Amino acid sequence: MLSNYLPVLIFMIIAFVMAGVVIGLGFVLGPRRYDSEKLSPYECGFEAFEDSRMKFDVRYYLVAILFIIFDLEIAFLFPWAIVLNQIGLFGFAAMTIFLGILVIGFIYEWKKGALEWE
Repeated sequence: MLSNYLPVLIFMIIAFVMAGVVIGLGFVLGPRRYDSEKLSPYECGFEAFEDSRMKFDVRYYLVAILFIIFDLEIAFLFPWAIVLNQIGLFGFAAMTIFLGILVIGFIYEWKKGALEWE
């Protein structure tokens, strides 16, 4: 059983060694031109002017919730679609309820204006 994983293990070892060699060559052979511009703090193309612990707009969290809604939907739809013939009507009803809850969340996001950019 474990012998089936030996090619995968060998491939992973080779990949890690090659990645280490390439990163190491980048550090050894790469140019080092330090100046005050490269070492200065960078925030969106100009100097930092506020504290890094500022509050985020609520829309940031609404977009995060929206991402979770769609991410969960896709993560559960693929396995469900594969086994739909085996689980029958009960599985179909369960996924319909699940998608209904996600649609309610999507409508909430829409009403709150998370899909509108100013």
